[in-house]
Amino acid sequence: MEEQEIELERIRGFYDGIYYREAQGTREPVPHYMSLASKIGVAEGQKVLDVACGLGQWLSTCATLGAIPHGIDLSERAIQICRKIMPHGTFQAHPAETLPFADQEFDLVSCLGSLEHFVDQKGAVKEMVRVAKPGAQLVILVPNEDFLTRKLGLYSGTYQVAAKEVMHSLAEWEALFEECGLEVKDRWRDLHVLSRAWIFSRGLLRAPIRAAQAMALAIWPLKWQYQVYHLCTVRKV
Repeated sequence: MEEQEIELERIRGFYDGIYYREAQGTREPVPHYMSLASKIGVAEGQKVLDVACGLGQWLSTCATLGAIPHGIDLSERAIQICRKIMPHGTFQAHPAETLPFADQEFDLVSCLGSLEHFVDQKGAVKEMVRVAKPGAQLVILVPNEDFLTRKLGLYSGTYQVAAKEVMHSLAEWEALFEECGLEVKDRWRDLHVLSRAWIFSRGLLRAPIRAAQAMALAIWPLKWQYQVYHLCTVRKV
């Protein structure tokens, strides 16, 4: 446990001191999060927990639909920003591996693009299962080790690889979820890159290459995708 705590503190330092150091946060809606909320049916009055909530953009989207936002993140800096953006929400700087919530508390539990950075992935998923109400939905977005660009040696990971980044194949992710007590009900590709903002985010000169990347993800089979959503429920015993 001591080694894990040391590792968590090291990762926390990366997020507070580097990754979120200049972050300000925004209340502006994010189109692909609105699409996600519509797809999974986020509704008024639902208690939503986002694990590794970052700057709270997904939770802010849920809140606009009347859901009750709760977020945890290892970064105190990120949590401070969330509290400013959503003063009515509940936010705590805390590891995902030991969630500070009661059993069966939430209608929806999410973890979007973060599980690969956790010290104890299985422990964190088991905690998500623990706090989910019977019949709750869990939506988890994870990267695919078999991402075609990565297999070709053209992609080596995100900026966050400096903290920690452990990827798996889609089959391995699904096996991990099932081992932790989840049943995967649906999977779909993450296509938020099909946007003008993403294509031009690295400047005009790189826009054609990024546009080609975005279009490739739209036609590649699921097994070659970069990030894949998993919609899960707690498996009945």
